[in-house]
Amino acid sequence: MNTSKIIYSINLEDVQNVAEEELGRKFTKKELQVIEDKIGDYIDWYSAIDMAMQNEILH
Repeated sequence: MNTSKIIYSINLEDVQNVAEEELGRKFTKKELQVIEDKIGDYIDWYSAIDMAMQNEILH
């Protein structure tokens, strides 16, 4: 098993789509860098895995 396989990702297009939807504009390169550097701090990956496990495997 390839344990380094990525199972979910967020790309720059996803980020820009949210910026356009919420702000009515795209992020600048500087703003994108801030989001890129900080987005992981806002993603509760442990809870996401646990919820998927609880709802889809152990239900």
